[in-house]
Amino acid sequence: MTTTSEPPTFHRPPAPALSVRQVLGLERVLAGEPEVVAGSGQLDRPVRWVHVAEAADVGVMLTGGEMVLTTGVLLAGDEDKQAEYIRSLHRAEAAAVVLGLGRAFPSPPDVMRRAAERCGLPMVVLHRPFPFAELTEEVQSRLVRRKFAAVSLSEAVRTALTALITAGAPLQRLLDEVASHSACPVVVTNLAHRVLATAGERSAVDDVLRDWERIARQAGGSEGDGWIRAELGGCGERWGQLVLCGYRGDTADGRLLADRAAEALVLHRMLAGNSAPTWEEQSAQSLLTDLVSGVVPARQLLPRARAAGLPVNRRTFVPLVVRDGEPARLERVLRMLGLPGIVAELADGAAAVLLSLARDQDPQALAAHFAARLRTETGSPKTIVAAAGSLTAWDEVPAGLREARHVADAVADSSRARELPAVVRLADVHLRGLIRLLRDDPHVQSFAERELDGLLCGPDEDLLPVLRTYLATGRNKSRTAQLHHVSRPALYRRLEAIQGRLGVDLDDFEQAASVHIALLAHDAQQG
Repeated sequence: MTTTSEPPTFHRPPAPALSVRQVLGLERVLAGEPEVVAGSGQLDRPVRWVHVAEAADVGVMLTGGEMVLTTGVLLAGDEDKQAEYIRSLHRAEAAAVVLGLGRAFPSPPDVMRRAAERCGLPMVVLHRPFPFAELTEEVQSRLVRRKFAAVSLSEAVRTALTALITAGAPLQRLLDEVASHSACPVVVTNLAHRVLATAGERSAVDDVLRDWERIARQAGGSEGDGWIRAELGGCGERWGQLVLCGYRGDTADGRLLADRAAEALVLHRMLAGNSAPTWEEQSAQSLLTDLVSGVVPARQLLPRARAAGLPVNRRTFVPLVVRDGEPARLERVLRMLGLPGIVAELADGAAAVLLSLARDQDPQALAAHFAARLRTETGSPKTIVAAAGSLTAWDEVPAGLREARHVADAVADSSRARELPAVVRLADVHLRGLIRLLRDDPHVQSFAERELDGLLCGPDEDLLPVLRTYLATGRNKSRTAQLHHVSRPALYRRLEAIQGRLGVDLDDFEQAASVHIALLAHDAQQG
């Protein structure tokens, strides 16, 4: 999905292969005053070769895709032969027939014209004498150049992708390379049409993803409008598709490019092995990471979420963060409970879960059910799930994920973690949670530095942990001395030193509270 790699430099696709229409537009052909007398709706047929033939049974000599040039000298005066001639070209899947007028036919033969119209075979007549050799030379040289360009493209793509795989490049980098050659959006899906990764110009990708499921299923397996597909799989098993969306080059080149890309992706997946994250996991992680960071506006991520299979219309979203949660286990719990959602691993051993619930479902009850099942799966009653409030607007999801992350961090810092409920919310972490949310505020940072300056700049590093324990235990001197393995008189001396450094009286509730808040802010910033 989005990528942090450099945006690809787009290469112009190779020039399209010659169609019947393009051949008729060549300068040398125009000199013969061509006129299409039948099959005008089939002029975009590709021309694979040009063949000059006067034989009445020329069809048996063709293999398909040829433009046949003839004067018709062996057909004049025999209407049955004329009709059969056209039918044989149609059976051989010729691209078109070009008849030079004058020698055998002064005007377009009506029998041949009607037969060509019935078969849908383009029939062109030349009104001025024209050397067929010139047309043959012109078209053949263009086709040879085109074939050479296709081979060059194939080798260039294969070489580039192989080099990336050898260098250990991630999936996204490979797709960026494919997009640079195709100059169109590239999409990788699983067999259920769920989007696993994309590449290409961001706005073009978003246009494709905006209504992805309908577009993908409507396009089916066809290659109309530049939608070109290549199967992904190995050892007799299919597991996905690569799709070029709106490729503007020749369809044959598009197929070649898609096939080379598919070969590289299959090899990349095989080399990664079972230990690497699956593409589904990478897709979810990319989406949730972008949502948490806020770098990409949530509205721009909506097409990606929808294409990734997350229900987003008229839903209630519940952002969760689990400390020390394995994404694979969280995914398994979601499947067991039948809860729609996506999971991704975050930094510092945390994992994010975004539930997408129907509006008539109880989000708090289902979050609690999820947490209880997760505790059963882990076998640990200490497993805690941090949650934000339920959200009904997609634009609120990034802030909700950040809130759940703040709550999870606050729980990790709290000495009361064992006393908290299985699903912890901001209200459960009280002051510590508030400080976590405000830790990046310059005023809070300045306050913490000012209040603790005497200790932060002092040489005695053990005074700060003593202060932290003393305040966390509710200023219980006996408990603090016990936890730091010192005598009561030794603790009193340290507390006197702390008060002297800070210029406060810790027996005064307001001053002690101020120092406690500053210490929480300092710890939150360090964390």
